Amino acid sequence: MTSPHSPSSGEVSSPPPGCPAHAAGSGLRALFGPRAETDPMGLYAELRAEYGPVAPVLLPGDVEAWLVLGYRENVEVARNHYLFSRDSRIWREHKRLTPDHPLAPLTAWQPLCSFADGAEHRRLRGTVMDSLARFNHRGIRRYITRSADDLIDRFCEAGKADLVEDFGEHLPMMVMAQLLGIPEDEGPALVEAVREMFSGSAKAGEANEYITTVLGDLLERAHRRPQHDLASRMIEHAAGLDDDSLLQHLRLVLVAAHATTASLIVDSTRVLLSDERFRGNLQGGHMRLPDALEQVLWDYPPFITITGRWATTDTMLADQQIRAGDMLVLGLAAANTDPAVRPNLSAPVIGNRSHLSFGAGDHTCPGQHIARAIADSGISTLLRRLPDVELAVGQSELTWHATLLTRRLTELPITFTPRPRGVGDALVWESAPAPAGAGR
Repeated sequence: MTSPHSPSSGEVSSPPPGCPAHAAGSGLRALFGPRAETDPMGLYAELRAEYGPVAPVLLPGDVEAWLVLGYRENVEVARNHYLFSRDSRIWREHKRLTPDHPLAPLTAWQPLCSFADGAEHRRLRGTVMDSLARFNHRGIRRYITRSADDLIDRFCEAGKADLVEDFGEHLPMMVMAQLLGIPEDEGPALVEAVREMFSGSAKAGEANEYITTVLGDLLERAHRRPQHDLASRMIEHAAGLDDDSLLQHLRLVLVAAHATTASLIVDSTRVLLSDERFRGNLQGGHMRLPDALEQVLWDYPPFITITGRWATTDTMLADQQIRAGDMLVLGLAAANTDPAVRPNLSAPVIGNRSHLSFGAGDHTCPGQHIARAIADSGISTLLRRLPDVELAVGQSELTWHATLLTRRLTELPITFTPRPRGVGDALVWESAPAPAGAGR
């Protein structure tokens, strides 16, 4: 994301009176541009050294905000909706956000659980959680394995592949499309659309419209003929969400789950193939793959930041004066590497799920168990089918693409001994009984 009126990353602009940077007595450093895209962790370290756990920053579109860098401070903000609300309508700047503003897709208020607090949040989130709970977890894992086998069959005879383009970005979409009830042939186009949305390109709006159209068609089919899919389950839920809210929640689930899981698959595979300690510990039985995934979630969270929280009143946070209506950005990657909780970043964090990669408090990711299942089963299938898989290039040759929210590999080339195709068994999608009170 960029703005023609914003300074390049690393430059300092003179803050207007009343903005977070002015209150801190210094200039604004941008969370976008070349520096933020190539070395976000280095930028966070500099901000931490200069300001401490909470730093004033500039976001795309000349928007001032506070970046929360400290682990404890992130948890405090995420868990206290009385002081730090998810409702963006209390933001002083919200009227500046025209539809074409780069932050509009992320911060413009919508009838979503991610923009609600308290009882309304519980009602909306409960619809998603209860509906997801109705799917048989074993059935999901079997479908993941079958889908992973299908993808591997497309390149296993070639002896080489790009794990981003050929595997990591498509496996989550195959699973989520099946879960939501989207036709399988829509998957590739949806992958491209989600990629465009997160790129911040001029086509982001068009991509969002395409996703909305696909989900609108899905809801129409689910109303006419309910199936064992998430759309049908959410329509049946006692909360009685209208179609606009249903569509927006399906969009949230699809986009967030795909982006999170694709990054987790690719980063985990990269670490397993490049870090001898991980590969050796797995092969020697000293570490299970789920443990390795948690280590990756500590070190390389799929979302490096999350926007946003908005202060409901004047308050202090880590010696910074936060004013009512200020915007706060949760720095998940910075929090996960906070020296206050991880003084030795090289030390393994085995069996510890207290990282913030899936958030904290009432707004933790509702589908994190599905993301873990897709990554775990998908990577297990890959290593089983291609046991001698290796990186085709050195670590220094890998390239990354970063936005305000994410940092992902652009490609992950691999080589292996060519092997014959071996498609997994077919599977009928299974549904679990509805939780008490979930249906009408």
